[in-house]
Amino acid sequence: MSNRKILTPDASHPIAIGKCRSMVLVSRDMLHIARTRNALTLTEASYPPVQYIPRSDVDMSQLVRSQHTTYCPYKGDANYYSIPALGDAGMNAVWTYEAPFEAVGEITGRLAFYPDRLSVELAD
Repeated sequence: MSNRKILTPDASHPIAIGKCRSMVLVSRDMLHIARTRNALTLTEASYPPVQYIPRSDVDMSQLVRSQHTTYCPYKGDANYYSIPALGDAGMNAVWTYEAPFEAVGEITGRLAFYPDRLSVELAD
């Protein structure tokens, strides 16, 4: 672990976090996973924006913690959840940074969802 590179956002790789002004709805077909007006939008470099949702606004009964982890040199270690009701599409479809690096500390414990597996919709 100590050999992992830790990078700080800067002009060459900017990261910004702000309150999402819209209602965020996460679902797939008839399965509703989350609904919130308290999401944070993280924009990172040239990647699409990601909505980070408080756990209190997610139906956690539909999620199962997985053993999968990844590492981001800008954010830290990510842990994952699966959504069994979605079958293969639900495997590791949700991620969270439980102890992110200080630069992105606002997303601590919030959940994000892969938009190619679930609908992450912004509504007014």
